[in-house]
Amino acid sequence: MRLIQHKKEAYWFYRFLSLGYDRWVNPLFWTPPMRTAALEVAQLDAPDLEVLDAGAGTGFTTEGIVERVAPAGVTMLDQSPHQLARAQRKPALARCTKLLGDAEELPFATDRFDRYVSAGSVEYWPEPQRAVAEAYRVLRPGGTAVIVGPVRPAHPLVRRLSSAWMLFPEEHEYRDWYERAGFSDVEIRHLAPDWYRAREDAPYALAIAGRKPAAGASPLTLPAKVEDLAAPLSPRERVRFAGRFAAGSLAGAAFVPLGLVLALRARLAARRHPGA
Repeated sequence: MRLIQHKKEAYWFYRFLSLGYDRWVNPLFWTPPMRTAALEVAQLDAPDLEVLDAGAGTGFTTEGIVERVAPAGVTMLDQSPHQLARAQRKPALARCTKLLGDAEELPFATDRFDRYVSAGSVEYWPEPQRAVAEAYRVLRPGGTAVIVGPVRPAHPLVRRLSSAWMLFPEEHEYRDWYERAGFSDVEIRHLAPDWYRAREDAPYALAIAGRKPAAGASPLTLPAKVEDLAAPLSPRERVRFAGRFAAGSLAGAAFVPLGLVLALRARLAARRHPGA
């Protein structure tokens, strides 16, 4: 697995990233127009829907959800208390339920929600297939699950950085996870910020949606979980943890100036060629 594709490393990574997440990350990498396009496939078509936002973080995606659904029907779940503390300060999210929890082991009954949304969380899942199966389990029959995540970059340098940092799946992997979990009517929509030079063979990110056709848990049988958050670390594991966290954080931090450079280049090009 990648350096921050472990829940313990991700916990501490977001302990610090939460301080500037809304100010520096979202404006570059997960923008309001991207959020709007992603939530269109979530079919948030009634205000009384019960919606789970798994890996809700600071609530940026949830803010888009509550524009369509009554906040009292929205549950925000994240493993980071620091991210949820930021969400708690947002007036629009005051009536949403906020819980600490694990996307790969959701603390909810089977057939509980009408919709499942997870944006920007799959990158940190040690076992993505398990999380997708859990999304299936907690949905009611006919419910829709939407996962938003990055796609493996085409640029060699960016690909190396991303591979060191966290999970950047291939598009077919997302589809495979959904189909194996039991979802039907699987649909993919490509997403990108305005600075990204779109290439048909190299999308920036995607939103994948699927419908739960029948009640109950996923038909997929999975082995025991790989990572136990409650297990204490041995001295050797602590050293490994510190090394992975430091190296992964540096790789992740490199994405911010890279995004700034590309965004600036796109704006300069737009000024030189208005209307292009």
